[in-house]
This record gives sequence, C-alpha cells and structure tokens, in this order.
Amino acid sequence: LECAIYNASGPKSGHVSDLVNVGKSCAGAVLSKSATLVKQSGNPLPRLKKISLGQGLAQGSINSEGLPNAGIDYYISPSVLEGVAQTGKPYIVSLSGLTMEDNVEMLGRIATAAAESPGKIHAVELNLACPNIPGKPTVALDFEQMAAVLELVLAHKGFASSGLPLGIKLAPYFDGPHFDQAAAIINKHAGRIAYVVTMNTIGNCLTVDTETESATIAPKGGFGGLAGGFAKPIALANVAQLRKRLADQIDIVGVGGVASGDDAFQLILCGAKAVQVATTHWLEGPDCFDRIAHELSAIMARKGYTSLDDFRGKLKPYDKNNKPKEPKEPSAAGSMRLPTWVFVSVPILMLVSILIGLLLVGRK
Repeated sequence: LECAIYNASGPKSGHVSDLVNVGKSCAGAVLSKSATLVKQSGNPLPRLKKISLGQGLAQGSINSEGLPNAGIDYYISPSVLEGVAQTGKPYIVSLSGLTMEDNVEMLGRIATAAAESPGKIHAVELNLACPNIPGKPTVALDFEQMAAVLELVLAHKGFASSGLPLGIKLAPYFDGPHFDQAAAIINKHAGRIAYVVTMNTIGNCLTVDTETESATIAPKGGFGGLAGGFAKPIALANVAQLRKRLADQIDIVGVGGVASGDDAFQLILCGAKAVQVATTHWLEGPDCFDRIAHELSAIMARKGYTSLDDFRGKLKPYDKNNKPKEPKEPSAAGSMRLPTWVFVSVPILMLVSILIGLLLVGRK
C-alpha cells in the first residue's frame, strides 16, 4: 500500500459514494462494508452511539448494527468496482456470511467478478469476528468452528484460482492459550492466508444513561460492541501477541482506537503492517486519513525514521533508565480552572475598596 492507513469495514463504507470518498483521500486502500449473501437492513435504531471518554482521549462508540449492507452483488457490481477503480486505490471486499454455505457462495461470486473485471478486486477480508448477530456465535472465539470455516473457504477451487489474497478479521483475545490456538489454526494455512486483521469490537458491552435509566442503543437489550479509544490498549496487545505467534509471511493489520498518528505509530511499533480506522472515520469522515497520515509522518520525521520498517515490530521492553514521560492529568475543574493571578488580585482589590470606603467615611 502507498499509505499504511485505510478504513475499517463499518459505518461510512456501505455505499459506493462512501467508498469513493475513502479512495479520494490518502487512504492506502478501500474496504467495503461486510457483505452478506442478500441485502440486510440490520438491527433496530438507534444501534450506533458515540461515547465521550473525557479530555485528551479518543472518542468511543458502541454498536449493535446487525450487519446492515447492500448484499454481495452490490459490492462487486460494475458501478462499485469502476467507481473505486477510478480513485486508483486497491479495493478489498469484506464478507460476513451468516452460514458457511453463504461464505462459499459469495467467494464464488467474487471469483467470477474478479475474472470479469481484472484488477478491480485486490483482496478479500473474511469477517470471523462479528458479535452482533442475534443467536449466532462469534466464529473467531469458537476455535473448532473457526478451523472448519477456514478449511471450507480455502478448499474453494474457484476462489483459489482467482489468486486473490485472503485476510481474516478476528475478535479480541484476552488469554494466552486463545492466542496460541488461533495462531496455530491460522499458521496451518500460511501461504494461503495473506493477513490477519485484529481486532473487531469488544463484544457484549453495555452503556447506560443515568437520566433516562436506560440503555443507550436499542438492539439486544442495549448490549453491543465497544470500539474507539477504549479498545486501543487491547488492540495493541492483540497485534503484539499475534505477531509473536504468526508465521512471518502472514501480515497483521491493526485496528482499534486509532484517532491520531500517535495511535497508528503504536500499532505499527507492535508489529502491524497497516492500520484501519473505524470510529474516527465515522465521526470525522474521510479527511481523518489525511490528518492521521500527516501526523504519523511528523512523528517519523522527528524520530529520524524514513520507512515504517525502521520501527515496525520493534517495541522495546520497559527500561527504568529510559522511563516514559508521565502524562499531565487534567485538573478536576478542567478548563474552568482559574489562573493564579485571580487568587492574588481579588483579595488586594477587596482590601483597597475597604480602605477607600473608610477614607470616604472619615471625610464625612
């Protein structure tokens, strides 16, 4: 990719106009909304909510969208393929079939579209991590099912003959044995799986409004996937842990809480080949890719790096002789804190006023 930053599959990736807008930015690639076999309207509204994290932190979000999308045929239609192709950016199609059979059918259709429109589909991202389909398990957390899905997908002769790279999107992991199991399954297909995207939202979270005493989104009793600034420390860990375990030829794309060049730098430092942006793209629009890329370039210049490879995967252990600078904590009063001169000047002015009053009384 010419730029290591591009959009995640999520809000503002469902229509050709959204995809073209991403392509016109400096984003390195264009990723479609996760497609199902047929069009879906998704869960009831409201299903996506902004969450403020406080001063100096990236914004967060919670969602239970239920995979609203226009269906696979739309995302591989001539109008979409040509629209993205005109931007000059690589186009990646995201899949999230409701059944294994759906995924196999969609792969066949993608292979056909790629043959009919050479050079207009560059990769496929298989979403194994969506936690917001009612009654459906998260494939990436069910390792037996995950292994079966990958075996079936990679056995698809039509897709294999297309030569399109395959990426898989994973749910967040928290325990060492889970990283071990996931990596072992994926490494069996090194050479066929080109990259791993980590991570999806943190599933089954809940946000509550005190005034209304209710959940903040409608579907599933208010439970949804948490994203944005909350997710970054977990995303950093997932990138670093998987980079230690995955075969070298399998790249990692980091996603989770990227709102600045600093966030992108940290994910790359942990081993990411590229970085996706979701919540910030939803809040800011495609201009965020230019801003984040510019900020990343500024950090690299300040540190003397001329290539991402200069620091990719080179996270250092904590060193007591090179301690990180402690961030300044915002005051309890925040931006309402008064400057010191106010506390000095006010008593002096009061004293002067009293003295003048006494002088005036004395003259009378």
